[in-house]
Amino acid sequence: MAGITDLTELLVNLQPELSLSRYIYCCTENTNLDAIASMSPLATFREEEGMTFILSYESAVQHNIEINNVYRCITLKVHSSLEAVGLTAAVASELAKHGISANVMAGFYHDHIFVNENHAEQAMLALTELSQR
Repeated sequence: MAGITDLTELLVNLQPELSLSRYIYCCTENTNLDAIASMSPLATFREEEGMTFILSYESAVQHNIEINNVYRCITLKVHSSLEAVGLTAAVASELAKHGISANVMAGFYHDHIFVNENHAEQAMLALTELSQR
């Protein structure tokens, strides 16, 4: 089944779901994927300055990774196409109205928004309201 590209249909069917897991973002100049893989990151992204990765809070503690902020992940359960236009902007704009930073990661089937854990419930409410408009 192909992902949805129509913005109105995407917004009506957002179905935001808040993960119980807690995550941290960190960065290292060590781009050895084997070393990073041993920490079981949820995601990685190589940048010019180093390797950014998202780890579970538990893994970060276990590996003595410095923790600055803790995030929760909201998955938009709607099957969005990677070619959809405007979903990220609509979601980020809605969260911005509430003073919530949106760190968006696109997967093949769904978009995932990482928000500071202190704003997770407020973000869920904002996205649910967005979907109901």
